Amino acid sequence: MIDTLFSGVIHGSAYALVAVGMSLIFGVTNVANFAQGSIVAVGMMVACQLGGMGWGFAPTALVVIAVTGVLGFVMNAIVISPLEGRKPIAALLATIGVGQIIDSSLQLIFGTRTRPFPDLLETYNFQLGGLRFGTSDIVMAITAIVLMAALWAFLTYGKAGQAIRATSQDPDAARQMGVPVGSIRNLSFVIGSVLAGISGIFVGLFNQSVNPMNGGTIGMTAFVAATIGGLGSIPGAVVGGLALGVIEAFGISWFGDGAHDLITFGALLLILILRPQGLLGGRDSVHSEPMTGTFVGEARPLFLPWWGNLLLVAAAVAVPFFASDYISGVGTQVAIYAIAAVGLTLISGLSGQTVLGIAGSIAVGAYAVGILTTRQHLPFLLALLIAGLVAAVVASLLTAPVWKLSGHYVAIATIGVGAVTVAIIRLWTPLTNGSLGISGIPMPRVFGQLLYTQQMQLLLDVIVLILAVAIVSRIHRSQLGATFAAVGADQDAAESLGIRSGAYKALAYALAAFFAGIAGGLLAAQYTYIDPTIFTTTMSTLVLTIIVLGGMNSPLGAVLGSIILIGAPELLRVAADARVIVYGLLLVVIILFRPQGLVVRRRAQ
Repeated sequence: MIDTLFSGVIHGSAYALVAVGMSLIFGVTNVANFAQGSIVAVGMMVACQLGGMGWGFAPTALVVIAVTGVLGFVMNAIVISPLEGRKPIAALLATIGVGQIIDSSLQLIFGTRTRPFPDLLETYNFQLGGLRFGTSDIVMAITAIVLMAALWAFLTYGKAGQAIRATSQDPDAARQMGVPVGSIRNLSFVIGSVLAGISGIFVGLFNQSVNPMNGGTIGMTAFVAATIGGLGSIPGAVVGGLALGVIEAFGISWFGDGAHDLITFGALLLILILRPQGLLGGRDSVHSEPMTGTFVGEARPLFLPWWGNLLLVAAAVAVPFFASDYISGVGTQVAIYAIAAVGLTLISGLSGQTVLGIAGSIAVGAYAVGILTTRQHLPFLLALLIAGLVAAVVASLLTAPVWKLSGHYVAIATIGVGAVTVAIIRLWTPLTNGSLGISGIPMPRVFGQLLYTQQMQLLLDVIVLILAVAIVSRIHRSQLGATFAAVGADQDAAESLGIRSGAYKALAYALAAFFAGIAGGLLAAQYTYIDPTIFTTTMSTLVLTIIVLGGMNSPLGAVLGSIILIGAPELLRVAADARVIVYGLLLVVIILFRPQGLVVRRRAQ
C-alpha cells in the first residue's frame, strides 16, 4: 500500500511538472499545447543519449534545458505567434501538427526500439521498512518542489513574472501598459518546454527504459492532469498531477496495466462532467469555444455542376477495373479514411466543434463487424449497417454529458471518449478477445459474391464512399445542415433564436460516428484481423488532418485530403515515419497559409 502510494506521488510529480508548463502556456496564450508531451520525449531521448555517452546528471540536465527551451521558443515564434488573432482551434491544431513532427523526427533519429535508460542517478539504493527507493526519487521530489516554489516566487515577485500574470488576465490591457506581450508569450513557451524536458529525465529514470514513441502518451496523461486541476491554474496543475499519479498507481495495482487508459481518461470525463473548470480552476478559465466561430468561417466549399459530379463518380467507379493489386490496396485505405473524414465534416466543419477521438467510433464499427460476421454469421452488408448504428449509439451515450460543457473542454472530452471506448474494448475480453483482438474475419460477401480480390474490395469501398459523400452533401444543403452551420458560426446567436446547440452538436456527432463506424467495418473486413492497437490517437488526428487539408466543411475536400495524405505517401513509397512528418508539416502549413482548405474558397466580402 505504502509503496503504491509512493510510486503514485513520484510519478505524479513528473505529471505535475509537465502539467504546470501546459497550464502556464494556456493561461498566457489560451493555447492548449498538444506538443508538450513530444517535448517530454525530447528530454527523455537527449538525456538517454548523453547519459549513454557517460555524461553526469547535472551536465545532461543543462543540455536538456537548453534544447527544450530553444524548441519551445521556436515553436511559438514560427508556428503559434503568427496565428494570434485567429480562433483558438487554429493554434490547437497547429500544436498537434508540431507534436507529430517532433515525435516522428525522434523516431527517425533514435529509432523505434525501447532502450534502457542510463543510471544518471541511483534508483534503488535506499530502503525504509518495506519501501525501496533511490536517489533519483529524492532528487525528483526535491526538484519538483524547488521548481514549483521558484515558479511561484517568479510569478509573484519577478517583473517578468508579473508581466506573465498581467498578460494572462488581459493581454490587450497589458499591451497598453507597455508589457511586451509577444516576448512574454515566448518566455511562457520556453518555461513550459523546459519543465517538460526536465520531466522527461525523471520519467526515464523512473521507468528505467525509454522509447521515442512514448512522449504522446505521457503528454496526454499530463494534459489530463492539467485539466483535472483546471486549465490555466498552476496550483491546480500540481494538485491534478499528484492526484492522477496516485489514482493511476492504485488503479493499475488493483486492475492491471490494461486498465491504464480507462482509469486516466475515465477520471478526465468524470471531472469534466462534475466540475468542468477543474478542481482549482475558475469558471472563466476557458475563454472561448475552439470551433464556435470556426477559423474557416469565412470560407465555403466549391460545388460542382451535376455533370462534374457525374464525371467524378464514373472515374471513381472505373478505377478498380484498371488498377493493380498494389494500387487497389492503397485505394481501399484512401476510401476508408475518406468515409470517416466525410462524416467528420458535419461536426468539425458545419457544427464547429473539434473532435479528437473519432478513432473510438471507428473501433466500435470494426469490432461490431468482426463479432457479427464471425460469431453471429450475419451477412456482411447487414453487419456493416448495424456497425454504423452501434457506433452512433455508443458515441451518443458516452458523449451525452459532454455537450453541456464549453470551451476547449469539449474538444478535450472527445479525446477522453475515444480513449475510454478503446479501453473498454481492450478490457471486455469475453466479447472482444481483449488485447489479442479478433482474427479470421471473413472477406466481404455481397449479394452472394465473395470479394476476394483487392479490386473487388476497392469497388465496394468506392461505392460506399460515393453514397457517403452524396448523403453528407445532401445534409450540408438541407435545413438541418443550415442549423448545424448556424451553431458552428455563432453558438450564442443560434441559441438566442431558440436553437438547442448542444442537441444539434450531439446529432452531428452521432452522424459522424455512424460514418466512422461504417469505415471501421470496412477496415475490419479487409484486414481480416483487428486489435485495439490499431485505433490510436494518431488515427483520430489523421482523420481530422484530412478534412483540414481538403476543407473542414467540404465532403469532396475530405476525399481529396484522403487521396493526398493516405494515397500519395503510399504511392511514393515514403517510409512510415517520414509520412507522419509530412502529415504534421501539411497540417501546420495549411493552418498558417490556407486555413480554408484546398477545395474551399473564401466568401466575397
